[in-house]
Amino acid sequence: MSAEDSVSELVQLLEGHPEECNWTGGLNTEDISSAEEQLGATFSPSYRKFLSELGSCEADGTEFLGIYRTPPMGDALLGTVHETLQAREDPRFPGELLVIQYDGMGGIVSLDTSRADERGETPVVVWDPGAEDRGGPEVLAPDFGTYVLQQCTRALGGS
Repeated sequence: MSAEDSVSELVQLLEGHPEECNWTGGLNTEDISSAEEQLGATFSPSYRKFLSELGSCEADGTEFLGIYRTPPMGDALLGTVHETLQAREDPRFPGELLVIQYDGMGGIVSLDTSRADERGETPVVVWDPGAEDRGGPEVLAPDFGTYVLQQCTRALGGS
């Protein structure tokens, strides 16, 4: 299954569990482009699809930051944009990483934009302040679509 197909399957999974899942709503192409510009990065096709269809999501306590707005913050793009810019204030945080989730143990789950494959998909890695001492961030999945579907399926009691 392609990474983008995994995101399509994720949408169906979330829609099938309305009591346990939430999402903020898809972004338009202008907002996605603005987020890429603010971060100085190009999103992978599966992450773009996730943003355009869901914006951000939560499945029974498993959250993916995505990108969204809130009335108190006005036009500011939150989630991945805000959290990545904040993480980059730590000089140890690699500038090529885009924050997508926190692992609850001090790790920052991110997309590694420096390692895009021929389709433009980027691996999902987990970074923490000691990652460089262990040879760099640990790879969790080959792409965002695979990772988000796996994590949300697990959160909802699937295999």
